[in-house]
Amino acid sequence: MTIQLSIIIPFLNSHELVRRQFLYWHRIGIPGPDTEILVMDDGSDPPIESVVSWPWSGAVRIIPTNDFRPWTSSLARNTAAKLAHGEYLFMTDGDYILTREAVDKARNFRGDRLGCKRRFGVIDENGEFKTDDKTLIEWGIQPSRIKAKGNRLPTHPNNFVMRATLFQEMGGYREDLILGRGYPQKEDTYFKRKLMKMVFAGQITLTNEDRPIIYMFPNGQYCGDVDANPFNMFHTLTRKTPENHWYTHQRYPKDPVCEPV
Repeated sequence: MTIQLSIIIPFLNSHELVRRQFLYWHRIGIPGPDTEILVMDDGSDPPIESVVSWPWSGAVRIIPTNDFRPWTSSLARNTAAKLAHGEYLFMTDGDYILTREAVDKARNFRGDRLGCKRRFGVIDENGEFKTDDKTLIEWGIQPSRIKAKGNRLPTHPNNFVMRATLFQEMGGYREDLILGRGYPQKEDTYFKRKLMKMVFAGQITLTNEDRPIIYMFPNGQYCGDVDANPFNMFHTLTRKTPENHWYTHQRYPKDPVCEPV
């Protein structure tokens, strides 16, 4: 069967997070017959596959990058795009939750590029998906933020569905911005800039209607500190650098809520 969609997700030292994702995917019936998931193990120690096993047989591949340098997740994305079998790529990160509805929208998409909306959500230890206020507060979201903005988040350029051939035509993420640089590398910003240049040139059509909603585990600046790591669920690379405006200007308590491209 032709693979319509390749879901690409890099992980680093987030073994419990992967285990919960696997349970959840199994529960909601993804990846499915025309979909595959590429779990990119970007230098985890110990390797993800040595610790976590998936509870079903299907099109889920754990692919070690064997790259132990920091902040190489977009290199992992580039590698995955070359290994993917799908006509379309669904790019996201390990701290995101893909609902069945979001995956089905991606599977049925036939345009150039489809963005995503973001909300907060959690998968618990039993693989149950939760978005209730009590759970989000336990994970570090301030009650005042929930009261003002609910579980909404601004969009992020690393979450999208795109024709695989178009991603390759764009050259993927700029690797010269990634290698040897700390956080943030702004490779996602440059990727979006190139995308918009091609949009304005009439080479790419963006689809903004009926975008899938994906959910993010609360962490980082949204929990009051750019390195916030609730329940030690995530990697421990620091974001506290002079180049990170969320850190140097203490902007994270005032994150915007908007729906840009």
